[in-house]
This record gives sequence, structure tokens and C-alpha cells, in this order.
Amino acid sequence: MRNFLLSDFLSALSVPHTRDYTDRRFGSMPFKSLFGLSKLLEEYGVESEGLFMRDKEELSRLTPPFLAHTPQGFLIVTAIGEGNVQYLTQGVAENIPLQEFRRVWDGNVFLAFPSPGAAEPDYAAHARMRFFGRAKKVMLLVLAVLLFAWLFITNGIWRHASLILATVCDLLGLGLTYLLVQKSMKIKSRAAERVCGVLQEGGCDTVLETKASSFFGIFSWSEVGFTYFSVSLLALLMFPSAAPWLAACNVCCLPFTVWSIWYQKFRAKAWCTLCVSVQATLWLLFACYISGGWLREVFPLRADFFVLGATYAFVLLLINTLTRVLRPAAPADAPSTSDPVK
Repeated sequence: MRNFLLSDFLSALSVPHTRDYTDRRFGSMPFKSLFGLSKLLEEYGVESEGLFMRDKEELSRLTPPFLAHTPQGFLIVTAIGEGNVQYLTQGVAENIPLQEFRRVWDGNVFLAFPSPGAAEPDYAAHARMRFFGRAKKVMLLVLAVLLFAWLFITNGIWRHASLILATVCDLLGLGLTYLLVQKSMKIKSRAAERVCGVLQEGGCDTVLETKASSFFGIFSWSEVGFTYFSVSLLALLMFPSAAPWLAACNVCCLPFTVWSIWYQKFRAKAWCTLCVSVQATLWLLFACYISGGWLREVFPLRADFFVLGATYAFVLLLINTLTRVLRPAAPADAPSTSDPVK
């Protein structure tokens, strides 16, 4: 899991830096302690000091931003008001009543003092590389949108309301399962964290850590879902005539949605917002295919149906192989941010 403590702290201090370099530098910090963090901050031109405050009533005398320690980890205090404290944890801004904060805070703080010219080492070069990296991503997105539009128009998908809605559902499902794949690979995603907290805080992590989150320990269900929506979307865009076979595959997925909801309610006793959203998307797809009458054209089955099934299997094996190669190694312990309020 990536740790955003240093990059978020530098942002709060208004120290110029690039997130990718800073996160990598923080992850490779040789001393996983405040001493190591202080030495790393020196590279950015930031002096630091650790203090222990026995009298917690003196908290208001400190000038944010600074790090405060709680039993659950470090957080970045950004503002102290008369009745509340504002802080950052993994890039998410939170508020907590002042008295509650004093209760969970153990009195340890880490203060930082940027020099006038404080900045990331070789910041200009890193910022230039960041610009070109972002430009490549923008170009990739533009080309993908143009290709999508060309296939959508030339293959006549726009002529069928049911296929337009099915395309939207596939795009939605693809986005949701992408976030699920990131969660299952322990890749920190702020978008995923925001979505996951809708139904139950920490529910996604609880469900994804169960044995039932994978198919016999071989494929994670997030990989299966990403495979399903990616292949379905491409097949629909490139071969709209495959809609009946896509509808048949969708029906085959529906029993899993019932089992998933049952498992979360009665076995895991936790709700994964992303998982529930994926199940809902599968049922919305079913409604699209039903309304378009595509299920009436399923029989008799043709070779195209089995070719589609083989494509799902091939892409699933490919994605499974890639995720195992790309899965990040578990990082060593380091000062981290976390929410002090349970």
C-alpha cells in the first residue's frame, strides 16, 4: 500500500514537490522512523523537531501544519479551531471535535520548518518528467475516446437504446472493477477509498480479505469482474451482432450476484460498496438486454458464443498473470497516517 504521509505533509507545508518521486523516496527511506523522516525532510530544505506535550491543553499554541501521533498512526493537523481540529489522513480531509482529538492524541508532535528556498531535489527536472507523463496519459485518453466514438457510430450501436445503455453499464462496471482490482492488489486509491466508505467504513477491505474473495484461491473475483466488463465492452463495440451472446453470458453471471449479497450479509457481515455496485450493474445490464429483446435471439447457440467464452477465459488468464507480476511487495513499517477515530 502506498503511503502518502510525506507528500501530503509537504503539500500542507507548501513545499514544491512531485508526488511520484516523493512517494518513492519515502517508501525507500532507510530508517522507518521519525529520525529517518527528519533526515529525508532535510533533503527538501525542511528542518524538523519532535516534541512531547504533557499538557494537551497547549495544543492550540502549536501552528499547523504538523504531525500528531495517535494509537492508530500519524496524521497531519492542518488547522485548529475553537471547537474542532482539521487533519489529513491519506489525503482525505477530516474534522474531529477538539476534545475528542485530545483524547486520542498521545501528546507527541512532529513540527517542520521549511526554509525560504525549500523544494524537492531536482524539482524542475522531476516536474518536467511529470508534465510529459501526464501529457502521455491525456493523449492515451483522447485516442481511446476517439476510437470509442468511431466504433460506437460506425457499428450502429447508437441506433439501439438498449445497446447504448448496455455500453454505459459496461463502462460503469469497468470503472468499478478497476477500483476493486486496485484494492485487491493493495494499491492505495483515493477514489476507491471514497466509494468504499459509502455503505460501511472499511467494508470493502473486510470482504476482500475473506477467502470467498477469490475463486478457489486462483482468480480474485475483482479480476473476473474486470475481465467480464472489459471483454463485454470491446465485443459490443466491435461486434454489435454478438449482443445475444453477451446477453447469455450476463444471465450466467446473475446467480453469482445473489450469492455475493448473501455472503456479505450473513457470512462476512460487512458490506463492500464496490462489490454491491458491481452486482447492481450486472442487473442493470440484464434489464438492458431484456428490454432490447436480445435474449430471444440466443438459441440456437452458435460457435460465436463459445468463441466469446474462450475470449473471456484468455483475458482472465492474462489479467491474472499481469496482476501477480505487478502486485507490489508488502512495504516495511513506516510512519503512516490513519484515522484516529474508530
